[in-house]
Amino acid sequence: MKWLLALCALVMSTFLLSPSPALADPEDISAASRSVVRVVLVARDGERVFFVGHGSGVMVAPNKVLTNAHVVEPVREDQSILIGIIPSQGRKSYGGKLISYSPANDLALIEVQNGRLPPATIYSAQPRDGANVVAIGYPASVDRAQGLQINDLITPMAPVKTPGVISGGRTSREMDTLLHTAPIASGNSGGPLVDPCGRVVGVNSFGSLSDGNDAEFGFAVSAREITEFLRNAKVPLRLSGSPCRSAAELSREEEKRQQAELQRQAEIDRIANAEQQLARENAERTADMEIMTSRENHMALAALLLALATLSASAGGLLFERAQRNLSIGAAAGALFLLTGAVIAFVTRPGFAEREDRIAEIMAETTPAQNNLAQSFSGDNLCKLNVERSRVTVSKLTEIELNWNDSGCINERTQYGREGASWARIFVPNSEQTVSINSFNPQKGEYRTERYLLGMDAMEKARGIRKRYANKACTADTAKLTELEDMQKALRQVLPAHPNEVLVYECAANKAANE
Repeated sequence: MKWLLALCALVMSTFLLSPSPALADPEDISAASRSVVRVVLVARDGERVFFVGHGSGVMVAPNKVLTNAHVVEPVREDQSILIGIIPSQGRKSYGGKLISYSPANDLALIEVQNGRLPPATIYSAQPRDGANVVAIGYPASVDRAQGLQINDLITPMAPVKTPGVISGGRTSREMDTLLHTAPIASGNSGGPLVDPCGRVVGVNSFGSLSDGNDAEFGFAVSAREITEFLRNAKVPLRLSGSPCRSAAELSREEEKRQQAELQRQAEIDRIANAEQQLARENAERTADMEIMTSRENHMALAALLLALATLSASAGGLLFERAQRNLSIGAAAGALFLLTGAVIAFVTRPGFAEREDRIAEIMAETTPAQNNLAQSFSGDNLCKLNVERSRVTVSKLTEIELNWNDSGCINERTQYGREGASWARIFVPNSEQTVSINSFNPQKGEYRTERYLLGMDAMEKARGIRKRYANKACTADTAKLTELEDMQKALRQVLPAHPNEVLVYECAANKAANE
């Protein structure tokens, strides 16, 4: 019985201590949904339009949609069938043209005509067994339950998101697939299966059937198949292989790091203060000893000169009585000179009022200058990503060359605004649905990028605010700097609570650039 209880305890402890799968952040799944489209097939007979079917797809480039081959198979069989691309947001729909078709791994590529949409990022590593995933797409069962008509199906609307986990170790014979438990139905075909950070780990292809109903388990074409297919189609890939970390986890770790840094700095300050106090005490003792010694020396010299002056005066008196007038005058002059020296030696003896000045001099001589320890980041710097402090979801891991000017000018062309100890600039591009906050702390040499993947409405608000600031060059004009800071405060108000990506770089002087 005891061994059985011990075994149970071991199993429970192993279960409790094992790392749990990362949970999906709603902001990341919403960002991933921007790249999901409904792929609609319609046929035209004169003026009549017939609905043939639909599936899902995911943008892999601004004008390229990845979907299943079986979704667009009717187009191959009947040239009169047209492809419609219906985004998940906005008010426009687009036509599509089939440009690549691979039934062997059930993948196809569609070119969007006269439209650009946010592309997704593909997770280049292998998702582990039990990892959380989310299927995103347009299941027909949901459309039927909502009573949607054909006009509704060609109108942009948000896709359906269903969570599940990877049930690894099982794949189909025809191609490399991922088995998962995220509920899917007909219509989900071609839609992405994403990890908790919103990166594509597969494209949903088919499901296991139970009594003729919709799938209880899904099979997704793996990212390995996807990347090979897209490379063959000459599509530039957006890849990321960094582990997924939740924004909450990163915030907790950063808070712990800052607390540890504060404690470490407090200990450094305590030691420095103790050393400063000891140096002060030593300087006080040295100053007191020097002053006392100097005073005693001055007093002794004054006494000696006074004694000599007395003797000289006495000698002058004797000489005067003996009628040695010239010698008497010389002795009297010598006595006066010695008396004057005695007075000067007594008057110029060091006083305790000079104690503080002498203490400061001694400490300056014995204490090393602290400002020699500070590092200057003015000029060219090379900044390297600190993966431990970053949350990488869509970006490639590259170094950054940064030229810093103490007035907040970056790379001699972009003006940053003052925000406490840091300088920051918010970028709102016209061609992407992404807002980036780049900041630099010149005290720590820390460069930071916070990236927000926004929907169309949020981007329009951000672009409207950005238009208030016209100056784009570096400037020292106080009015323009205030205008920039006000614009950035307004932009922060329309951004979500947490960014989708956080990149923290540590900078150091770029010796190669400075040579």
